[in-house]
Amino acid sequence: MPRSVRRVLLGAPIATARSEHEKVGALGGLTIFAADAMSSVAYGPEEVVLVLALAGTAGLNYALPICIALGVLIWIVATSYRQTVVEYPSGGGAYVVARENLSPLASHIAGGALLTDYVLTVSVSVSAGIAAITSAWPALYDYRVDIAVACVVMIALVNLRGVRESAAAFALPVYGFVACAFLVIIVGLYRMWTGSITPSEQTQAAQGLVPLQGVGLFLILRAFSSGCASLTGLEAVANGVQAFREPRGVRAASVMVLMATVLSATVLGVGLLIHGLHIAPIPEITVLSQIGEKVFGRGFMYFLLQIETMLILVFAANTSFSDFPRLSAFMARDGYMPRQMANLGDRLVYQNGIVVLSALACVLIIIFKGEVSSLIPLYAVGVFTAFTISQTGMVIHWVRKQGPHWHHKVAVNGLGAVATGVVLIVIAVTKFALGAWIVCLLIPMLVLAFRAIGRHYSHVAARLSLENAKEVAPIKNLNLLLVGGMHRGTLQALEYARALGGPVRAVHVETGGEELPRIRRMWTDWETDIRLEILPAPFRNVTEPLVDYIQQVKAEEGFDVVTVILPEFVVDNWWQSLLHNHSALWLQFLLSRIPGVAVLNMRYKL
Repeated sequence: MPRSVRRVLLGAPIATARSEHEKVGALGGLTIFAADAMSSVAYGPEEVVLVLALAGTAGLNYALPICIALGVLIWIVATSYRQTVVEYPSGGGAYVVARENLSPLASHIAGGALLTDYVLTVSVSVSAGIAAITSAWPALYDYRVDIAVACVVMIALVNLRGVRESAAAFALPVYGFVACAFLVIIVGLYRMWTGSITPSEQTQAAQGLVPLQGVGLFLILRAFSSGCASLTGLEAVANGVQAFREPRGVRAASVMVLMATVLSATVLGVGLLIHGLHIAPIPEITVLSQIGEKVFGRGFMYFLLQIETMLILVFAANTSFSDFPRLSAFMARDGYMPRQMANLGDRLVYQNGIVVLSALACVLIIIFKGEVSSLIPLYAVGVFTAFTISQTGMVIHWVRKQGPHWHHKVAVNGLGAVATGVVLIVIAVTKFALGAWIVCLLIPMLVLAFRAIGRHYSHVAARLSLENAKEVAPIKNLNLLLVGGMHRGTLQALEYARALGGPVRAVHVETGGEELPRIRRMWTDWETDIRLEILPAPFRNVTEPLVDYIQQVKAEEGFDVVTVILPEFVVDNWWQSLLHNHSALWLQFLLSRIPGVAVLNMRYKL
């Protein structure tokens, strides 16, 4: 990206010394990390209704009990994770807890599960946000994939600008949705209590349901597992504690409690409205859209709710854009992901992780055509895997550390481990055939990849270690200047080759088939000290004759290393470079893969 364009889109570089100033407080942290959890209010209860509707109106009667169970589960998980963020203020969440208290394998499973979940979070939340808009404006339905991809790119650009700027940009949508959600719940419950919503309006949506199966335990468990998507995002604070200002642990814990309070209240409130208004699924119209239309009518507040829902769902992806790069950086520093993922960009963000996440999310949106119901079965498996591993690791942590009230802390995290473990089994069983098998297969594949990367870095470190290193024998080097033609640049390259010291030889690969090339005639007029070798290339392949010559001189003349000097002129403008073939760049790539060959680019300005 040209520097001028980069500065306009991303802003000026930020000095490393200002990294602490880029952290956020509790309110900013709530903006960044609560968006994912709060957005699930728009699709979590809806997924419960979609499953229960298979049993007709009888199935919908279980929506409220399931929402109550989800609210209880939210508090169990949040209370457990509150202890994690206080005890591990360095961040890393389930990955770090598993690494410190369980085993490398457990940490790899947790890392793979969370990374998978973050990609799915972006895909699901953005797709659900676009669904909210197409519910209000059906004409946009055919363009949902294009709009979703554009939204992912926009969020990536905002996050590339830095943590503080992303928190400021997404504050209004997050707090605006919370206000709208509580308003629709309060007004809706009041209208139900006063009887201003007539029974005919309440039952109209549900009357057309035809039972496809009876209400059984499996159906209820499947509906509950679909609703567990509402809990995704609770772990985000634990993984991104480093984004907070000091004291990080205290601020993160307060955000966790506040987020759990708001989330559980809204899930329960939406559940009450679904039960009281007899909401049933309608194609291409979301459950929250139906509630908003019944409570406010199709007026200003309805459309405001839809816009805020779209914004919170789209910007919920921001939570993943905060945590995916950080978790990738943790794992990269430990040697289980490519080192590039740990590199801080000039805006003090892990820009490689942001780019990778946005690319993977766009691919998923395109593959599943932006359909939330197609993506949901893949969802929540990863996050509940991480929940269970994290809470199990915290139990072992407290047993080892003990200290004041450690029995109480063990009980809290133990309850969290049992609850999330049971939910994980339910999700895996009820969603396996619907698509959860993909995640169940993907996580082990990621674990194998992490371990392979770790073995590679260990091998490299062992080979580079100075331990047991011996004295290096002197190296005999030949400077080999590759000459394409006789011109001013060649003269500069000859002087550069002499400046390197040691023997120098020039080589020209003749692809034209001439017996006495023009360069031979010109060479003697301009250069007498360095000899020129002409290598015939009857098939016009420059690389093969050059490699054969290098191998020959190394074998016959005893050179340990051959340094190939590639002269290359630099043009004035970018468009002028399109007029040249850049053969030196291609040769550099090919020759750099040959042992005992060093490549130098000698660039000169025209």
